[in-house]
Amino acid sequence: MPGFFSSSKTPSPPHNSSPPSPPHKFSDTLMEDTLNNAEPIITRWELDGNSYCTVSNLFQESRAEVKQFLDTVIDLQHAMQFVVKESSSSQLLVRAQNLMQTATKRLQKEFYTILSGNRYFLDSENVSKESTRSSSSDEDDNVEIEARFNEVSITDEGEKVSIAVDLKAIADCMIEAGYGKECAMIYQLNRKSVIDETLYYLGVENLCSSTVQKMEWEVLEKKIKTWLGAVKVAVSTLFYGERILCDQVFSISDNIRESCFTEIAKDSALMLFTFPETVAKYKKLSLEKMFRILDLYDSISELMSEIEVIFGFDSTSVVKSQGLTGMVKLKEAVRTMLSEFETAIKKDTSKVVPGGGIHPLTRYVMNYLIFLSDYSGPISDIIADWPARVKSPLPESYLLSPIADDVDSPSCVVSVRLSWLILVLLCKLDGKAGFYNDVALSYLFLANNLNYVVSKVRESSLKLLLGSDWIPNHEAKVEQYMRNYERVGWIKVMTSLPEDLTAEISSTEVNECFCKFNSGFEEAYRKQSSWVIPDPKLRDEVKISLAKKIVSAYRPFYEKHCGEVKSIVKFVPDDLQNYLSDLFYGNGFSENGSTTSHGSTSTWSSPSRGR
Repeated sequence: MPGFFSSSKTPSPPHNSSPPSPPHKFSDTLMEDTLNNAEPIITRWELDGNSYCTVSNLFQESRAEVKQFLDTVIDLQHAMQFVVKESSSSQLLVRAQNLMQTATKRLQKEFYTILSGNRYFLDSENVSKESTRSSSSDEDDNVEIEARFNEVSITDEGEKVSIAVDLKAIADCMIEAGYGKECAMIYQLNRKSVIDETLYYLGVENLCSSTVQKMEWEVLEKKIKTWLGAVKVAVSTLFYGERILCDQVFSISDNIRESCFTEIAKDSALMLFTFPETVAKYKKLSLEKMFRILDLYDSISELMSEIEVIFGFDSTSVVKSQGLTGMVKLKEAVRTMLSEFETAIKKDTSKVVPGGGIHPLTRYVMNYLIFLSDYSGPISDIIADWPARVKSPLPESYLLSPIADDVDSPSCVVSVRLSWLILVLLCKLDGKAGFYNDVALSYLFLANNLNYVVSKVRESSLKLLLGSDWIPNHEAKVEQYMRNYERVGWIKVMTSLPEDLTAEISSTEVNECFCKFNSGFEEAYRKQSSWVIPDPKLRDEVKISLAKKIVSAYRPFYEKHCGEVKSIVKFVPDDLQNYLSDLFYGNGFSENGSTTSHGSTSTWSSPSRGR
């Protein structure tokens, strides 16, 4: 049965030949007719008392009855408003008010039933774009959120749309009838519990700073991992879905939709985003813990655009502020640790390693920088306005990366910072090389360690950050170190033979050359048999280079003069090749000169080739 007020306009009195009734008489008649139409429809769904436990549910019955009930409530409200203006003392208003309370109790019960029966279903995904667009009166305000809806499961979304539409219909009716506060209260209690329970099952805890400070790092790290796994779900699904649902259900009232979302989400979101700031203030932070801090920073940074949209109300701006505060504190913690990292390199007091091998500091620093390069995005953001202020005798061009023309660009800032940290390492290694008593071993140490640095850069994303010129420039430096090593380490061997091998020399001179060569080679071999080149490629290159310089020079001299002084000759060319091939494995002669390699006890026995 259509009501008198099926539209928002106040109806005009019906046209007839009778003279118009006095205003209060017309209003009484109007209210009487409205009540007569409304009572059978509303009382049919009257609740037995105030309980929400009544079995029958209006919204599970005929959709036509739902529409009729809602239209009737609106008509009754309009009639009451009209009568109040015309005859506020009408006794019919008491009857109408009682009937309206009966109707709103039913609507509250239906609203509660739909919410509680679908609490997690509504939360599982976002409401569809089409639904929000069709039912929202403030489409322009929500367009940024709605733009993310691209793929919709027809079955699931269709059901969710139907549920959300029912909730909106009830909310619209109750708000228009003046019961928006009651409707919002039911919504807030139900949906806030959904958020709280979901965060609980995601493992999010409300941890105060004092509690965190008392934790061992292993315990805190587990909580960080849990938080990292929870935050994206919380933001992109939970809070985002709640914002969409709230916007849709209460689209008729900007104030109610904002207050509802604020009530159900603000405190939980603040608890979620306070955690990163609390971790950033952890007093036991150290270099090894930086990467968890970067994980937290990266996670918030990636979600910040969503956070700004979801919590875009003035009343939820504190959530955005907390997220930004957390990022600032994490940024400060990372900068502090980067400074500590540089200081730790400069202050390292560890001794040099035997045989000129890779220093533990080199391994540690490069592995650390490789991990750091995997965070180039957040690192760029963190140090973008914190450029390297270095004091170095080297030209500025050594530090700047060629990958960016703008030295203030984020990529170039990162490049300069990483280049500087590597330079600090190399300068420290240069100082440590001076502790070797043998200059040749110092050069070998520098070559080994710089080669290790270059290989680590080549094998990681550092090569992209440091630029295309960095690797070849430092490879050339490795080659220079190796040339210096060969020149100093084998100088007695290389200068023992005549420069002009075709020139005729006396037997005495031949004898002297062989003696010098023998003693020089024995000394170099004995000394260097405990030296090491860990990189197989570099080791082979050095052996080939030494063979070319030593064996290639010795062979023609040997072939020409060995018959003259057989008793003096100790090495045939092939022996030299074998001895050289057995160098740089780091387990040759001991301090007393006896061999410790291959099980041989003879000082100059032909070394094994089985490596």
